Amino acid sequence: MSLDSLKSRIPDYAKDLKLNLGSVIGNSDLPAQQLWGTVLATAIASRSPIVLRELAPEAKANLSPEAYTAARSAAAVMAMNNVFYRTRHLLSDHEYGSLRAGLRMNVIGNPGVDKVDFELWSFAVSAINGCGLCLDSHEQVLRKAGVDRETVQEAFKIASVVQAVGVTLDAEAILAE
Repeated sequence: MSLDSLKSRIPDYAKDLKLNLGSVIGNSDLPAQQLWGTVLATAIASRSPIVLRELAPEAKANLSPEAYTAARSAAAVMAMNNVFYRTRHLLSDHEYGSLRAGLRMNVIGNPGVDKVDFELWSFAVSAINGCGLCLDSHEQVLRKAGVDRETVQEAFKIASVVQAVGVTLDAEAILAE
């Protein structure tokens, strides 16, 4: 299972996705750990079994065991945080913002990898999950750490393409039944 296998499954009507998938992964300027951690975290966040089955083995082969676990942790904790903080932000009663969250998020403080990498993966997952508050928060941490806008954009390009491939392939699987 691989990137090539995943690309071969993309239908002709979604040729742009096939080209973009090859480009955002195959031609990325991100260091391998940032790239493959972003790919894995967004594959999980896409909720697509097809995408995850195809990309996870390649991510595992390109990441240390610690980074592989950390990328999975980023997807997990952001699945919770994105719902919580997006809801808190969308409620018209702003008093919820002053209440204690009371949710455990220890992995954010000690992810087992470089903090910048974990923040990038959390940012990419937040792009898929659509939490503006989390996007702003992670983007600010990344920028304060010296990460340039091109790198931040690379993460949400990967997120957008992985998500689109997942939606397309999952729809194709349903239509083929």
